[in-house]
Amino acid sequence: MLTIRKAGIEDIPLIRDLCFRIWPQTYASILTQEQIDYMLDMMYSESSLQRQMTEENCQFLIINDDERAVGFASYGPTEPGIHKLHKIYILPDQQGKGTGKYLIEHILQASKSEGASALQLQVNIRNNAKSFYEKLGFVVLYQFDFPIGNGYVMDDYIMEKKIV
Repeated sequence: MLTIRKAGIEDIPLIRDLCFRIWPQTYASILTQEQIDYMLDMMYSESSLQRQMTEENCQFLIINDDERAVGFASYGPTEPGIHKLHKIYILPDQQGKGTGKYLIEHILQASKSEGASALQLQVNIRNNAKSFYEKLGFVVLYQFDFPIGNGYVMDDYIMEKKIV
């Protein structure tokens, strides 16, 4: 049985554990190990996660299958009427079972109740997750290169789903 709960500062070790079990596999075929290491430190250090939770208005969620944490996501408002799905990661053994869809549907409903009319996200242009998002009704708005420091650039699609 899938359940979703809000995550807090006390969940940072769990989020980091999930991240380090999911991220390297997800990006090994499209990013160098050096870039993966850099991005993990930049976005998933304890201090970065704490800042995202406390200063950057990111709501983190943990999804459990029965009692086991199998993934996490974060989202929040970016401009009036627009929320952004900042992160969603599901353990590889849980992918393809509807877990990610369930979590996104939860975020869409929460965003709607908070007044958002659209949910946006970024996905690497070489990430297979793009087709997953398209199946859920997200459409590509545009492609953009985001410099992230240390000479690295994220080549991403910006996708959006209208919330009705």
